Amino acid sequence: MMKLVSLNTWGGTLNDLLLAFFEAHQHIDFFLLQEVYLNATERTNWDNRGNPNLFIDLQKTLPGHTGFYAPAQDGEYGLASFIKKGIKIEDQGDVFIHRSRDAMIGTDASTLGRNLQYFKIGGIKPFTLMNFHGLWTGQGKLDTPERIAQSERIVEFARGTMGDFILTGDFNLMPETESIHILEGMNVRNLIKDHGITKTRTSYYKKTPDAYADYTFVTPGIEVKEFRVLPDEVSDHSALYLEFN
Repeated sequence: MMKLVSLNTWGGTLNDLLLAFFEAHQHIDFFLLQEVYLNATERTNWDNRGNPNLFIDLQKTLPGHTGFYAPAQDGEYGLASFIKKGIKIEDQGDVFIHRSRDAMIGTDASTLGRNLQYFKIGGIKPFTLMNFHGLWTGQGKLDTPERIAQSERIVEFARGTMGDFILTGDFNLMPETESIHILEGMNVRNLIKDHGITKTRTSYYKKTPDAYADYTFVTPGIEVKEFRVLPDEVSDHSALYLEFN
């Protein structure tokens, strides 16, 4: 069995608690993370609230893992994944799903490009991991033409992976949106829906009616042993835990 955690780190706003969480979870095989900084400046470290060197600190905290950084903006803000050393990675990279790298206008986060980080994992039962952070508009988590197009591009990429996959991350979407239904149309299980999970945000997030954002989708060949939202409050997002084969 393999273990995966997906988490929007909130840029390390709760840095000490966050790093302690990773220190305590060294046994996890895959960490797929969103909102991670690397040598960040005020341009992307909004309000100077986060840890500008979070990726470096995570590397130090997880010596048994290899870190992969996939920036969306200025090489200093984006996605990161940490994969336990010894796991066979046949291919890895990122593709842009919305806009392009370094697309942000000024400091307007709603104009950020949105990339999808992927890893083709080898072995007896190969599969693809996909890490995503979806478009944020500042206007809620309902459908927009851009979000519909974003989901359609994810489907196009996922269908080209030729095999089983896990797609996870912060999608910035409510459960009943067409954007989510498009993703569900890939013949995947939406584990948030399957497990009746009613929120993926912690007490640090105050917009309680809107307390969804994070999802995990798996193809039929991914055998799910356990899926749950972890109770640790180390971000304004909850960590999603998946044990699978």
